[in-house]
Amino acid sequence: MPVLYHSPQSRSDTVVDLVRLLKADVEIREVAIVRQDGSGGPDPENPHPEKKVPFLVDGAEQVRERGAIMLYLTDAYPQQKLGPLAGEPGRGAYLSWLSYYQGVMEPLIVMRWAGLSHPAIEATFRDEATMLERLAEPLREGPYLLGERFSAADLLCASPFRWFSDLLPDEPLIREWVERCAKESAQG
Repeated sequence: MPVLYHSPQSRSDTVVDLVRLLKADVEIREVAIVRQDGSGGPDPENPHPEKKVPFLVDGAEQVRERGAIMLYLTDAYPQQKLGPLAGEPGRGAYLSWLSYYQGVMEPLIVMRWAGLSHPAIEATFRDEATMLERLAEPLREGPYLLGERFSAADLLCASPFRWFSDLLPDEPLIREWVERCAKESAQG
């Protein structure tokens, strides 16, 4: 049985929500982590090489980073249709959104939180306004990032706006999408 290493009130909460929505047979083990306020500490029971969460162990497979774990789980538990499988319509967009979150959204959000700005950041990741516009583009066509279909990509990309209300823009399209995602997440 796969094991998900998790610490409450951390980025791994989103993966726990996904496990619940997938009705996946995954054991969830709570571990301590170093918190951003300096509290906590590395847990010797956490097999993650950097002692972070989430971390998924499935036999000999070890998967880290939320986007990768979410892809792994939606492929392994396709019954709930929370991620298009290879060959299905929307697969490219799904993979792109999971990667966009990890490669653009999260870095921009962390740098904003840390008060960092630099021309190299904008050249690489663009800026918050551009990020929000990328999110709004598919939402003009449908209620979710993949159109009519709620997916793990919505769960992941909406997650920072659910944790940090000060990140939530005034844009009604994005606010309503975050609310829809919260409702979908609560249904599992």
